[in-house]
Amino acid sequence: MPAVTTQPKESNVDVLIIGAGPAGLMAAAWMAHCGVKTRIVDKRNTKIFCGQADGLQCRTLEIFDSLGFADRVWKESNHMIEICMWNPDAHGTIRRSNRIPDTIVGLSRFQQIVLHQGRIEAIFLDNIKKYSKDAIKVERGVLPESLVIDESKVDDDEAYPVTVTLRTLTEEEAAPPQVISASKASDGLFRSNLHEDFDEEARMIAASRARSGESEVVHAKYVIGCDGARSWTRRALGLELIGDATDFVWGVMDIIPITDFPDIRMRCAIHSADHGSLMIIPREKKMVRLYIQLKEVTPDASGRADRSKITPDFIFKAAQKILAPYKLDYIYCDWWTAYQIGQRVGNQFDVHNRVFLAGDAVHTHSPKAGQGMNVSIQDTFNLGWKVALVAKGICKRDILSTYQSERRRVAKDLINFDHRFSRLFSGRPAKDMMDAEGVNMDEFKDAFVKGNIFASGFSVDYGTSNLVVKPGDAALQGDGTEKSARLALTAKKISEEEFAKKQALATGIPVGKRFNSFKVLLQADGRPWHFQERLKADGRFRIVLFAGNIHAPEQKARVEKFCAKLDAPDSFIRRITPKDKPIDSVVEVLAIHSAKRTETEVLRDFPEILHPFDEHVGWDYDKIFVDDVSYHEGFGDAYKNYGVDKERGCVVAVRPDQYVSWLGELEDFEDLQDYFEGCLKMPAVSSAAKVTEKVNGLVESVASKVNGDIKMTESVASKVNGDIKMAVRPLVFLATRRGNFDIPIQAKGLSPQLGFPGLVGGLLVVVGTGTVIGLLVVLVVVAVASPTTRPLSAIELRAGNQPRESGRPQGKAGQQNWQRVTFFGVEVKEDCEALSLQLYEATHQENETVVRMFKLVEVQSNTGLFVSSRPQVNFFSRFDILMIRFVQ
Repeated sequence: MPAVTTQPKESNVDVLIIGAGPAGLMAAAWMAHCGVKTRIVDKRNTKIFCGQADGLQCRTLEIFDSLGFADRVWKESNHMIEICMWNPDAHGTIRRSNRIPDTIVGLSRFQQIVLHQGRIEAIFLDNIKKYSKDAIKVERGVLPESLVIDESKVDDDEAYPVTVTLRTLTEEEAAPPQVISASKASDGLFRSNLHEDFDEEARMIAASRARSGESEVVHAKYVIGCDGARSWTRRALGLELIGDATDFVWGVMDIIPITDFPDIRMRCAIHSADHGSLMIIPREKKMVRLYIQLKEVTPDASGRADRSKITPDFIFKAAQKILAPYKLDYIYCDWWTAYQIGQRVGNQFDVHNRVFLAGDAVHTHSPKAGQGMNVSIQDTFNLGWKVALVAKGICKRDILSTYQSERRRVAKDLINFDHRFSRLFSGRPAKDMMDAEGVNMDEFKDAFVKGNIFASGFSVDYGTSNLVVKPGDAALQGDGTEKSARLALTAKKISEEEFAKKQALATGIPVGKRFNSFKVLLQADGRPWHFQERLKADGRFRIVLFAGNIHAPEQKARVEKFCAKLDAPDSFIRRITPKDKPIDSVVEVLAIHSAKRTETEVLRDFPEILHPFDEHVGWDYDKIFVDDVSYHEGFGDAYKNYGVDKERGCVVAVRPDQYVSWLGELEDFEDLQDYFEGCLKMPAVSSAAKVTEKVNGLVESVASKVNGDIKMTESVASKVNGDIKMAVRPLVFLATRRGNFDIPIQAKGLSPQLGFPGLVGGLLVVVGTGTVIGLLVVLVVVAVASPTTRPLSAIELRAGNQPRESGRPQGKAGQQNWQRVTFFGVEVKEDCEALSLQLYEATHQENETVVRMFKLVEVQSNTGLFVSSRPQVNFFSRFDILMIRFVQ
């Protein structure tokens, strides 16, 4: 009877992640926080419980804080405070020669710590489970066996052009091999570059096929390969690591030491006279990690070291020789491994911006500088939000090209640093000044200190692109490839001179670097925060408005003008925000002002875009901060530390990964809008919709400024349904002058057909109560163009006073005494890109008419409406009634 064959099941997914180490889990965390449909697979049958990487640098801890779990890692880890350097004296005996801080003081609110990779991965998994609502789980014992890219679909944003066949392994097939030795501790040689089974995946797949194992075909929009130094994904793409192995072989042991060495709980760099070098890393739970140079193991003619004699006893005896005359022993060993130092970097980090490589899959180096896990996590912290926002249709797909440019440059810098650092660490100490072959210990110390800045992760400076606005050559600032050079085609152009002026606005916030953190106070409650704590990894861009001295009239006018543009109907924030989402769901606006906290009020002194209103929870009090003294934590002096003028302030745009992307004055709104239009996937705006938005902006601007406190309860544009050509019924808006009453709309529309050619109109009857004093009645007559008539070309506004008796408005809405008449003349160009408005006041005095012009409202192309100054707004406070008419 012929064997029954079944077709593998097929599925679609937005993002497929291959490899569940730190880089893969960081990518998965981004997808969880951004709500992207994702799967993550790993060929191993279990997570790590001991060993592997353990050092966490300051920048990585800032990343963990943005994800919400830095506190857990901080509490469980061992903190690295000081580095002690031990070198041989004239007699060849090791002695302490220097002490330096492990982390440069003032560099970050965090310091370097150590915690083994297994705990870090476990905390990542908890975070992914929480934010994905348990939708993203690591599928263990699952191995890819084929990867195909349909090049005809790579430019289609909605397509799934990458097809990956996955195979499920048995528990036995997925178990990593262990070296047979007398040690009871598990080893990590199967992950080491001394491991010789480069066809391990092929062996595992063959075993699965032999038993007719289960397979599945997955169609993905994007694939991220985080599967280690022997990456299956990299080989499937035909890419390679370029570089060389050194002659230096090192062993690693995690033990609880029994010793008389005085600095065993310090990070130590030890050079012996003749037996090699040793690094001590104090860890959690009384453990210590020893990095031990194995001088007796040398590579053969092929460049590969013989691992057959590498055992825990062999490694430990080498450590005892280096540490002599101090005694060293142990009973408990948690984990051990060995590796040959090699420095390599991938020739490409992606293919077609659809399949990406990260972490050890594209760069390998010595682990002693504590960079492996950190740079890997930072790779996918850079990549993850880009893939997530492109998959969600928020960002343009061409931002994905910045990944290779930004991160391959970092990898190349890392390899150069590691090459020098490893040579100095593994070399023999110089006996005297004439010893040219030996390592000068002063040079080693200098390299260690300078290396700390690089190792911290804060030297990263991303180059010009459509995500970073700065001058210069995109290729030189990137990884030097043609892919980097092409970024110049989409990058916003800016001259060196213009950029220097902008950067001078905030000297402590360099464009291209991560947004540094200083203490500020939340205006609403006075609580101190490190400002960076508010830049959460949730996929949102941020605009940080340094509002300056908000009490100075001129500065307050600048802030209001900038915020009015932000809040205008055609601003990039309004256009990119989905209709059913809060205004801050894609771009969040935060503010830091420099006035006295106790003399400032959130609702009184700041525009609504800085404290948006939600009908369920009210005003948002968590977006406005002040640079002022706190009761218990002193003064962060943020303006000084950020290098920002306390009176005038500035505006900073920040990417979702906390890197500064744009900097400018409050008057540079158009430039800011251009930046966001260059990287965000803005929905198309029709000419009719543009007119509708500007009309609505005018209505809201006028009505909201009648007495400063008026709150509109509806909008004209929302009733036009986004299309000027649709006939609508007129609307009426009620608001009190002081905003003390919450009055629902009570309006009755008349018939759309009133016999006026080309006009649909009606006078609205306002249903109010006699107890409400000072109602503002807005009578709206809407003229709407049919498909055969012209679009709207003008807006007419009239203002007047009702006859009064005992201070209360009397009569129906048609009995006004038009002693004063005001008009807005609005000219709409053919392209509907610009509106020009002028305000005239015509006052009738006896037999003559006195006309004065006020420059109240200005509208420029694509910028929306803003009020130029407050005194001119007060003109409207004289009137009880405003009538707005849309004219053909």
